[in-house]
Amino acid sequence: MEDATYNRLAHPEDLSDDLPFTANQDEQQVSLSMGRFESLVNHQKMLTVILSILAVILLSIDIGLGIYYRNLTDGERIVKDINSEVAKLQQAYKIAINSEIELKKELAREASIQQMTIWMLEHQKSRNEDYQKESDKILSLITGLKSHIPLLKEGCRHCLPGWNLINSICYYIPFSDDISRRTWEQSRDYCKNFGADLIQINSREKQLAIHALITTYHNPSLQYSASGFWIGARDVEEEGTWKWLDGTQLTEGFWNFGEPNNQGNEDCAAVYPSLRKNPFKSWNDAPCTHVLKWICEKVQNFSD
Repeated sequence: MEDATYNRLAHPEDLSDDLPFTANQDEQQVSLSMGRFESLVNHQKMLTVILSILAVILLSIDIGLGIYYRNLTDGERIVKDINSEVAKLQQAYKIAINSEIELKKELAREASIQQMTIWMLEHQKSRNEDYQKESDKILSLITGLKSHIPLLKEGCRHCLPGWNLINSICYYIPFSDDISRRTWEQSRDYCKNFGADLIQINSREKQLAIHALITTYHNPSLQYSASGFWIGARDVEEEGTWKWLDGTQLTEGFWNFGEPNNQGNEDCAAVYPSLRKNPFKSWNDAPCTHVLKWICEKVQNFSD
């Protein structure tokens, strides 16, 4: 131990030689320390910058999240408001639909009532028209009867009971439905029993008078084919050549349109009533076996 101490003391050069080294070492250590400090400072600055950047990023994220949350909250509120409005609209639509259904029902009821009223009016109008027709018929009948009163009075003096006097000639026209219809031959036989014969219509004046008479007393419910009256004309000798019972040829006939047409061996002539039609178009040819009413005529002796 003493040697060691001695050695350190005995060699001062060694001590002197070690001093510069030690100082240099300290400087190096100081330099290293300064470098480390600066490095630490730089690292600290960098860390501070990084932390600042991270703080900014986190702040941005937080702000973004806040804005997003606020937008999300606003969106939820908007969605709730929209749902509330939709619910209100649905309720209003439901009310409107129910109102429309009720209105349609009410309209259908009103339309049904109106249709019933229209039908009733049409029915009443039809009845009024029927009444008017019956009234016109009755008035026409009354007028016809009044016009024939003088003829009946005069006929009672010169004609058989039930016969009418027209232009100095007595006529028998069976208007009553209680009288049975007859064939052409049977009708002529009836007339002959009273010294008469089937009527010969050989003038327009006579045609107008007879047509007006049978039209006045015509029964509208009767079928047209059964409403005719036999007259004294036929073409049994030669088809298409019509003659009166006295053998004279028929020169002026008052045939209906398309008549005579000889459908089914129609050889006898009849006159028909024609309401609101041409009185000069009222003759038809018919089978002589067909049953109709008839018109007899008889010239009376007025010398009395």
